[in-house]
Amino acid sequence: MAENAQDHLAPLRADGKKDEDDEEDYEYSPFHGIEKSAVLQEARMFHDPQLDVRRCQQVITRLLYLQSQGETFTTNEATEVFFAITKLFQNRDHSLRRLVYLMIKELSPGTDEVIIVTSSLMKDINSNVELYKSNAIRVLCRITDASLLAQVERYLKQAVVDKSGVVSSAALVSGLHLLANNADIVKRWVNEVQDAVQNKQPMVQFHAVALLYQLR
Repeated sequence: MAENAQDHLAPLRADGKKDEDDEEDYEYSPFHGIEKSAVLQEARMFHDPQLDVRRCQQVITRLLYLQSQGETFTTNEATEVFFAITKLFQNRDHSLRRLVYLMIKELSPGTDEVIIVTSSLMKDINSNVELYKSNAIRVLCRITDASLLAQVERYLKQAVVDKSGVVSSAALVSGLHLLANNADIVKRWVNEVQDAVQNKQPMVQFHAVALLYQLR
């Protein structure tokens, strides 16, 4: 009888019955079948005057997924995505802003692009929102070169002794990463780092001691 016929694609146990546990364990990937060209086309929505925040988050997530899978963007594609992403700084949604920071870091923009986005990052560094300040510091230190870094150094030194532990740790950890190529600049932070060692927050103390050890 057809109604008694077994589905030959269904997982079977030794007794010939469907393994329902295996079916329940199967998870559908939301990234299945996505194509770079389609996602890049979707990214154009970042220019829309009336942003759909949820859709923007989904598109950035897809872009990050493509990169994590080894997909590469041409110079033109990366530039177009970068300039589109910078439009999202106008939106104040915190979840979207986190993805914007992450996408900018992953795109590794060139010197010309960095100059353009620096003003937006500096605005966030000077804001009163810990989320913006800490992440903007991380991004700026990741993408900037020595010449631009020297121009924003005083803001980074101030961040090391910021009253917010999240901001202070972000600056200290960024200093650890900067040592590889900009040791001379980070060495000028010694006084601020020593002050951070006295911070009451264990996380800040740990990062300050780690940086101080590397500086010596």
